[in-house]
Amino acid sequence: MPIPATLKDQLSLPLIAAPMFLISGPELALACCRQGIVGSFPALNQRSSKGFEDWLIQMNNTLSGLREAEPNRVVAPYAVNLIVHRTNPRWEADLALCKQHRVPIVITSLGAASHVVDTVHSYGGLVFHDVTNQKHARKAAEAGVDGIIAVSAGAGGHAGTTNPMVLVKEIRDVFDGTILLAGCLSRGEDLLAAQAMGADLGYMGTRFINTGESRADQAYQEMILEAVSGDIIHTPAVSGIPANFMRQSLEAAGYPMDRLNQPGAIDYGEKLKPVDDEARAWKTVWSAGQGVSAIHDVLTVEELIGRLRGEYRDAMTQLSARYFSA
Repeated sequence: MPIPATLKDQLSLPLIAAPMFLISGPELALACCRQGIVGSFPALNQRSSKGFEDWLIQMNNTLSGLREAEPNRVVAPYAVNLIVHRTNPRWEADLALCKQHRVPIVITSLGAASHVVDTVHSYGGLVFHDVTNQKHARKAAEAGVDGIIAVSAGAGGHAGTTNPMVLVKEIRDVFDGTILLAGCLSRGEDLLAAQAMGADLGYMGTRFINTGESRADQAYQEMILEAVSGDIIHTPAVSGIPANFMRQSLEAAGYPMDRLNQPGAIDYGEKLKPVDDEARAWKTVWSAGQGVSAIHDVLTVEELIGRLRGEYRDAMTQLSARYFSA
């Protein structure tokens, strides 16, 4: 399926900057929107619903002013991530604020609820839901979401373990809406590869940690510069469900490295941690995807998206010349 009509003409690249826990805020989201890609942040990056509402007002006022001042500029909409799960007591109040302030895109995690879809659709918004397998993609499709984010092996945060080629195909088998691919996208050519696999949009997180507008500590960004794909460990130890973290930060936090990769060696239980507990853990144990291998600098968002545009354009030109020229 093509990119939704309400979104297609507002993008300079087929890309969403993923909402990252404790990392993404209005500064990063607005910088992305200014450059023509969807910027986002989790509602829970604000400690209260009142603070979250302040961010929504800031986003709407700033983007409205920018569009009025520069009517010919491509300014992308923004997205908000809601954790739709019992461990988040705020999600219903935050959803009501999304409706009140007409958030253009709501990204749901840990629960595809038709109630959320109906609420967002009532004012013309879009709902994207992240999944790691076909089973959850089927549930999201049944809930009526507009897009499904395929969180494949190697992605940062709560990632899956399925190869992206397989995951996109399996989701397409049960869903005819917009598919976004997440997992190790760091360069413009990665966006083109995602589209070649059947995804409509790319979903890029780790690369945006190393931007000037990110809320990541300098030490966090430096660790990303030093890390390679082999330093990324997929473990449920931090939040109760599997996620990818950098080995160096796990070691510094005292996790038993010789046991993290052994299934069943440590009984972490099946319950998710309450959001406040998880926030405390993620402040010292840093998540990243295997795409760290392609990250060698810290840029402004404007510089990064300018580079991504050039890489995407060059990859398309080179591919066309190699295989489709007369």
